[in-house]
Amino acid sequence: MLKSGFAHLADLIDCSLSSRTNLAISAGKSNKIMNGKQSKLKKPKTLGTDSNSQSELTKKEINKFFRVLSQKDPEPKTELEYSNIYTLLVAVVLSAQATDVGVNKATKNLFQRVKSPTDMVNLGESKLIEFIKTIGLYRNKAKNIIALSHRLIEEFDGTVPNNRDDLESLPGVGRKTANVIMNVAFGEPAIAVDTHIFRVSNRTGLAPGKNTLDVERRLESNVPKGYRLHAHHWLILHGRYICKARKPECLTCPISDICRFEGKII
Repeated sequence: MLKSGFAHLADLIDCSLSSRTNLAISAGKSNKIMNGKQSKLKKPKTLGTDSNSQSELTKKEINKFFRVLSQKDPEPKTELEYSNIYTLLVAVVLSAQATDVGVNKATKNLFQRVKSPTDMVNLGESKLIEFIKTIGLYRNKAKNIIALSHRLIEEFDGTVPNNRDDLESLPGVGRKTANVIMNVAFGEPAIAVDTHIFRVSNRTGLAPGKNTLDVERRLESNVPKGYRLHAHHWLILHGRYICKARKPECLTCPISDICRFEGKII
């Protein structure tokens, strides 16, 4: 009986220890889970320095923005080289994901031979490639340029149409290209939002937007009427030479005092 009593007492002690161990393990798991949840909840969201979350410029500041840029360059021009509206169209198509400098090097010899859609069709795709092979996506661009040249001959009597819908119906011509042609060739106050304009519009607070169409719409609404014709080139040139992607030159920026860019260096 005494032995049996000791055995019973040992069983009780084992059960007690086992229960405590299980509780400790469960508590440890719970703490890990809770800590994990807390970690997730506390993890901060990171926003890039070009985020469109900053405040927009006021109407007064927007007027100053363009007044200053217009004083520095009253009549800005495209840096693409061309001889007529058709060669401008070709140059703009080639400029997609390429620099104006690179396009100009390629078209210097090309435009000595080609000045019209008929000239381009007669040149042919394979010979065109030889002229533009230093430009990115040159094969696809050559194909589109030959195709759009055929379309211009067949449907538009060899001339470049002066409305956005007809321009966008051409192979290789999207909204941005169409807006450039409407602005440069036909004097329309259209704004083609490229990477430079998108960056400047968001950084400065001029026309924040999540995509190029958002920015275009905001610019159409925000840019004062008297500045709309040249706004496209002022913004491109400002983004290309001052408000650069990696190292913006805030110290020499003429509108740094009103710019909303949180990462500016002044």
